[in-house]
Amino acid sequence: MAAASAHGRAASGGVLSIGQVLARLSPEFPGLSASKLRFLEEQGIVTPQRTESGYRKFSARDVDRLRLALTLQRDHFRPLAMIRDYLEQLDAGRTPTLPAAAPPSIAPAVRRYRRDELLSASGAAPQLFNEAISMGLLTGAENYTEQDVALLRSLVALERHGIEPRHLRGLRQSAERDIGLIESALTPLLRRTDSSSRSRAADVAPELARRLDDVRSAIVRSGVTRLTS
Repeated sequence: MAAASAHGRAASGGVLSIGQVLARLSPEFPGLSASKLRFLEEQGIVTPQRTESGYRKFSARDVDRLRLALTLQRDHFRPLAMIRDYLEQLDAGRTPTLPAAAPPSIAPAVRRYRRDELLSASGAAPQLFNEAISMGLLTGAENYTEQDVALLRSLVALERHGIEPRHLRGLRQSAERDIGLIESALTPLLRRTDSSSRSRAADVAPELARRLDDVRSAIVRSGVTRLTS
């Protein structure tokens, strides 16, 4: 079995930097990047040591786990949550079977909201809903998602403090610039047609969005601290 053989393959002794790990695994997994390795760390696939300066140091076991996780993801199309559970069972000394992926024809049920249900779930008034659409914060449609509910709830909370959708036009423009940055960063992967490249793009895109959110939040928090200090 591919997973078992990947798990049993040992890396050489000592610890490796993130660059050395890339050099070792890239021949097997072309397109593997430092950001992908950091993302796998965030998802609990590996927990590399840290030096006093904060640099990651990967053990031979870490390299084996990364190779196994990447193999399961590329060759068997397993999601990371399933891969993490598989690795945890290995860590516990069990001998788990190769995790089965859900049939591609079966998709998880997604809650959809009609306009009236959206307003009820979010507590938004029709006027706020219409202004959100007018400002491009929300797209008019027959049905809406949980993400739309969360957005409207945030707009309701902001409105209580006098911040209306029209005040958020710049925020929308900033978000569009972020999307452009992410698209530009993913272009090398999106140009490829193989499933592994698409899978990597799907993993990296949310990470980039989170990083941009972190930067924006840090800037806002810094400004708020100056206001209240």
